[in-house]
Amino acid sequence: MHDLAAALRRLPPSCGPVRLVAVDGHAGSGKSTFAGRLAGALGGAPVLHLDDLASHDALFGWTGRLHAQVVEPLGRGGTAHYAPYDWRTRRFGLPRPLAPAPVVLVEGVGAGRRALRPYLARLLWMDLPAEEAWARGRARDGAGQRDFWNGWIPAERRHFADDPSRPSAHLLVRQSGPGREGYELLPGPAGADPEGISFTLGDGPSAMC
Repeated sequence: MHDLAAALRRLPPSCGPVRLVAVDGHAGSGKSTFAGRLAGALGGAPVLHLDDLASHDALFGWTGRLHAQVVEPLGRGGTAHYAPYDWRTRRFGLPRPLAPAPVVLVEGVGAGRRALRPYLARLLWMDLPAEEAWARGRARDGAGQRDFWNGWIPAERRHFADDPSRPSAHLLVRQSGPGREGYELLPGPAGADPEGISFTLGDGPSAMC
């Protein structure tokens, strides 16, 4: 994980002074956990959770808010302010600051969408099949969220059918180890440049963290 963090720090800025790094994947694939561990390896890098920008009425219709509240201010070198959504009260809260750190992580389903990719230094994809990820998510959330998941899964299918992220990923992240406590980092379909994150390709995993 520390090798990945060091490589991300070496990348050129992609959004003003910020290296914006997306962690995308199916719901339930482990994005939040991985992003949290990576943020720790980066010395406490900020993590923007896209659950804070989405809402019941717009599960994937948050592009405008992301650009206006986050991308544009960071691109100017300023502090972003975004209004997080409360999934219980179904309303947006008071603005929350997001400072222009050297690396800022954006975590959530659709983080690698087409409209955001021009501002990304790297796109990481949690490489877990959809059905397995959704089963994990359902088990995590319990019966109380059954109706939500029944609506979420077809919405996610439609999103990735129209705007797939995985083909543009620089890195694939796979959980590994007996208890899946580690990660394998593999080159993604988009590859990674030699000056950023490089790999020795072979029969085994290219990197572990």
